[in-house]
Amino acid sequence: MAKDYYNILGVSKGASKDEVKKAFHKLAHKYHPDKKDGDESKFKEVNEAYQVLSDDQKRAQYDQFGSDGPQMGGGGQGFGGFDFSGFQQGNGGFEFDLGDMFGDLFGGGRGRSRERRGNDLQTTITLDFKESIFGTEKEIRVTKPSTCNTCKGSGATPGTGVETCSQCNGKGSVRNIQRTILGSIATTETCGKCHGVGKIPKTPCTTCKGNGVVNDTRTIKVSIPAGIQNGETLRLQGMGEAITGGPSGDLYVRVSVFPHTSIIRNGHDLVTSLNIKLTDALLGAQYAIETLDGSIPVTIPSGTKVGDQITLKGYGVPLSEKKRGNFIIKLNIKLPEKISKHAREVIEELKKEGI
Repeated sequence: MAKDYYNILGVSKGASKDEVKKAFHKLAHKYHPDKKDGDESKFKEVNEAYQVLSDDQKRAQYDQFGSDGPQMGGGGQGFGGFDFSGFQQGNGGFEFDLGDMFGDLFGGGRGRSRERRGNDLQTTITLDFKESIFGTEKEIRVTKPSTCNTCKGSGATPGTGVETCSQCNGKGSVRNIQRTILGSIATTETCGKCHGVGKIPKTPCTTCKGNGVVNDTRTIKVSIPAGIQNGETLRLQGMGEAITGGPSGDLYVRVSVFPHTSIIRNGHDLVTSLNIKLTDALLGAQYAIETLDGSIPVTIPSGTKVGDQITLKGYGVPLSEKKRGNFIIKLNIKLPEKISKHAREVIEELKKEGI
């Protein structure tokens, strides 16, 4: 029965060799017989399709005559048609590295192992409103795996040095061979003895037992920049979890700003409200306004209307060392809830004058 090799690999008839290869690697990984959910018959079928479509001559014949054409090989050859070119010939048969075979799927093959790195950590710090505007320096205490202060992360007692790891011979990784129906499959993993460093301490540090890392609580200084807003996050590079044989992770500090009782932020400006008396709105007056820089005298001009505002330039959020936003005062005219008989008479006179 004729087989649709393009459909088996899930590629179009015009697919490139690279597309055919990637499709085969993906399906071979999925159906490999050594996997728990593998499927040997599917694996054979995928392999058969790949052997034809990856060979220019066989592919041309297949496109012309189909899978029943000459030199197609049919489906009864098992794994005999598997192309082992480029793999290593070992003492017990063929040997190939899964890191090479599936490199396109996992982001790297031989010689491209991903660097080990400590985990990132996250914490929250609370600032009062003024601290968020002008910036400050805070100290936080974090319990985490940290580089050993005694050996500075080497794992060796000071003055004793390190030597080549006997398990990986200084390579930092070990190679494991597994026998399968395809031959010998080689996998590479980080050496468990030296943690990928390739060196081990001659005399292990007594503080960290040779690990180079200890779990303790440390105080970290955090520099808060001026103008930071609620919900923003600061990244402290290398202040996260430390590990042996790799760089430390980062510490992310989320900022929570406690609101001010009378001042709010609007971009680079600070805004407050001021209730003034009706007579002050009509005749003008002097008020003392509390800003983040202290108390500042403000003149209320005569004839102030509802909704008027006063702007104090340069008293807002810092933009640079020499430039700041503004401090805006929104004026509310407070009307009396009760008025005396004399005040009513005065208002009546003003009314007659059209005021």
